[in-house]
Amino acid sequence: MTTTETPPVDATTALAERLFDGVIATLELAAVHLGSELGWYRALAEAPATAPELAERTGTAPRYAREWLEQQAVAGFLTVDDETADPDERRYTLPEAHRPVLVDRDDLAYMPPFAHVAMAFVRNVPRLLEAYRTGGGLSWAEMGDARDAQAAANRAYFLGPMASQDLASVPEIDAALRAGGRVADVGCGMGWSAIGIARAYPRARVDGYDIDEPSVEQARRNAEEAGVADRVRFTTVDAAAAGEQGSYDLVAAFECVHDLADPVSVLAAMRRMARPGGTVLVVDERVAERFTVPGDAIERVMYGYSVTCCLPDGLSTRPSAGTGTVMRPATLERYAREAGFAGVDVLPVDNDFFRFYRLRAEA
Repeated sequence: MTTTETPPVDATTALAERLFDGVIATLELAAVHLGSELGWYRALAEAPATAPELAERTGTAPRYAREWLEQQAVAGFLTVDDETADPDERRYTLPEAHRPVLVDRDDLAYMPPFAHVAMAFVRNVPRLLEAYRTGGGLSWAEMGDARDAQAAANRAYFLGPMASQDLASVPEIDAALRAGGRVADVGCGMGWSAIGIARAYPRARVDGYDIDEPSVEQARRNAEEAGVADRVRFTTVDAAAAGEQGSYDLVAAFECVHDLADPVSVLAAMRRMARPGGTVLVVDERVAERFTVPGDAIERVMYGYSVTCCLPDGLSTRPSAGTGTVMRPATLERYAREAGFAGVDVLPVDNDFFRFYRLRAEA
């Protein structure tokens, strides 16, 4: 008797195929990073091009442009008008549907920063081998351009729906900021979260605090370019010692508590910075509430970030809580109570990647 059923793939073959797919994906991310940094996607968004034309427009080498264009077409990112034509006469087009993903940096679908993140984090693996053997760490300052990649990855969300949609959905925060409230952005990085708040709430004033001087310097430039430097200021300071006491309507930490060596001290400082009746907010990764296997895509990417960046950064300062990217709600609850808060509420903000926690000063 014959059957048309496909025989099951054994576990060994399935894992080998999955890792091979991962190799392809990694190399394609590298090509995306090249195309973004060299301006090739932007040039193609303006008009289709042959390899010589693309090289001429962007001041790059024609032979490399040709190889990249062929790779992008084979990967399905670009289309080609005549694949049988001479290699230098084939004309390549960026599909309109791919433009938000590859060109428009303010679109939430924009992915080159995430390719940059992957390249920056993986680049440090040889140095991480020693850290993993000795228990040491690798700080943001030692990770090269990783800080730039991370900031760019959050840019579209922080400038877009983070303030205008997600913060606006929390009535007490929205009311305070509309009335011209003061905001402390603790661990502000390159300032996109502070700038996003200032743009969404024209009467609000925002103070950003971060220990990384290069990030603070870039944040100041970003605020100037965004036209909000009159209402947003940035200071280089340890977050545990940041800010004025009892003077802020909103004290927020966006995607940084899991990186902190001493999160309890920083949360205690945030509690002191909030005025009576003010809001202390932590926005961090929307990981699962408990460890389960296998994990979903969010768990997988967050653990990937953790093993290559966030945990080594956290362990670069001692003593360290060693939290890592995957900070479960119960972990933050423990830190908050140790910092003097009465508890933590998870706010009903609908976001696939971030969870919004309000830290309660009183029971």
